[in-house]
Amino acid sequence: MLTEQYYYYFKGALSKEVCENIISLGESKLDEAKKAGKTTAALTLGLNHKQYKNEKGLESKPVNDKTYQEMKQSLNITGDDIEEKTYIRDSEASWLDNKWLYDLIHPYVETANHKTGWKYDYEGAEDFQFTKYNSPGGFYGWHQDGIGDNNNTYRRYLPGVHPEYNVEMSKYRLTTRRDHVGKVRKISVTINLNSPGEYEGGNLKFDFGPHATRERYHECTEIRPQGSIIVFPSYIHHQVTPVTKGTRYSLVLWCLGKPFR
Repeated sequence: MLTEQYYYYFKGALSKEVCENIISLGESKLDEAKKAGKTTAALTLGLNHKQYKNEKGLESKPVNDKTYQEMKQSLNITGDDIEEKTYIRDSEASWLDNKWLYDLIHPYVETANHKTGWKYDYEGAEDFQFTKYNSPGGFYGWHQDGIGDNNNTYRRYLPGVHPEYNVEMSKYRLTTRRDHVGKVRKISVTINLNSPGEYEGGNLKFDFGPHATRERYHECTEIRPQGSIIVFPSYIHHQVTPVTKGTRYSLVLWCLGKPFR
C-alpha cells in the first residue's frame, strides 16, 4: 500500500510532568508483574523475542538494515530456520488502560489521520504498551505492527475450544477482547517519554522500501525531545535501534479497524 506521507509527528507535545507520570505508572506495572512471578518480556507475534529464545538456548541477534537473506548469509544459516536462529526483540513491557491517556492521545491521532490524507476508518484501540529498553543492546528489529487484510484480523478466544489462554495465543491472533474481534491494527502511535540526554541510540527508524522515491531508511531523530508523538500506518516496516547507553522509555498505541477493502 502506498501513501504520500508516511508519518506525522508532534514535537514535544506532552509535558515533562505527564511523561514522568507515565513512566512511574509503567514502572509500577513492571514491578507488580515481577513480584507476581510473571514475565515482563515485550512479546512478539511469533514469540521471537530474546527472553523466549533464551529458554531454548538460541541467541543470535539480527543486524541493522540487513534483509533476512543477508542475515542468513552472514550467520551461515541454511534453509528456512532464520526465525529459529535469531531473536528480534529485547525489551520489557507493561500495559496501561487509563482513560485519561486515551483522552490525551486520541486527538493527536485524529489530527494526524486527517492532515496526512490517510483518513483511515478506525474504531477503538488496544491497551497502551509501556516499553523499557535497557542498555546495552535493548532493541526491536525490523517489523510491522499490523497487516491490514482479512487474514490478519483478531479472532475470539473460546474457552473450552482453544487451549488455556497464555502468551503463546498471541501468535494465533486470538483475543479475549470482544471489541477487537474482526479488526486489524491500522494506525500506530509512539511517544518518547525520556528527557534529552538520558539515553543514546534507541531511535525509531523506518524502512520505506527499496523503490521509495525518497531515502529508503529514515532514523526519526526529530522525535527525540521528551513528549514527542509520532503517528504512522501500522503496515510500515520500522525498528528501534539498539540502546547503547541509559534507558529508553516509550509508550505505544495501536488503533484498530476493519480490514482495508
